[in-house]
Amino acid sequence: MNKDEIIKRVAETIRIERHRKRLSQQELAEKAGITAKYLNLIENQKSNPTIVVVIQICLVLGISLDKLLKNE
Repeated sequence: MNKDEIIKRVAETIRIERHRKRLSQQELAEKAGITAKYLNLIENQKSNPTIVVVIQICLVLGISLDKLLKNE
């Protein structure tokens, strides 16, 4: 899996899981300690988040890093 595929998979999984939890971008961003604008950039594959940000988002969504990358 190359860099672009990883960014796409992370973005898609975050969006899917956010919708499953019925969270707005604003709600998820606040809980993860980031801005809604930054989350929007991540979900639209315009930003490559740090591992710390990815972990914060996973913790809020209640998913593992493994699930984030598998996009199941």
